[in-house]
Amino acid sequence: ITGGDSGIGRDVACAFAKEGADVIVHYLNEHQDAEKTKQLIETIGRHCWLMPANLQTYGACKKLATQAEKLVKQIDILVNNIAEQHPQDTLEEISCEQLERTFKTNFFSYFYMIKAVLPHLKKNSAIINTTSVTAYKGNQHLIDYSATKGAIVALTRSLSQNLISRGIRVNAVAPGAILWPE
Repeated sequence: ITGGDSGIGRDVACAFAKEGADVIVHYLNEHQDAEKTKQLIETIGRHCWLMPANLQTYGACKKLATQAEKLVKQIDILVNNIAEQHPQDTLEEISCEQLERTFKTNFFSYFYMIKAVLPHLKKNSAIINTTSVTAYKGNQHLIDYSATKGAIVALTRSLSQNLISRGIRVNAVAPGAILWPE
């Protein structure tokens, strides 16, 4: 689960553990959050491995996929959940660097992880991409973020058609705004 250290990713990791899965949790550099997620999963009685990495490059994703398969022997599900957002009041306030970084994190990492994990997936495996209601509704302050989530929807729909013949399911979930208690 990419971005599995906190928020939606942590909840998804724990839900999979409750259903009997051992979980690999990717995170960027939030070590304390990741350790908390690992403790929660181990309390459920499942194994959890933590893998920090910046997934903005294909090389990092390929390395993560290779390490993951060595740990668990068989990857059954890839959950792409990593994301960042930087609210801006106007389009002019979105720098080119911000746009590129948001797409590298929110979209390119999904594509790269799928490409890296795909050789390890077998029939009846699944890929789940986290998108957002902003993909459909937009958001006046999250223009670049919304665009990445729309791109994820298109990727998911096309990839699901492409991989169905291999018996690999590809779906997306589109949560709305989520608040967690502090």
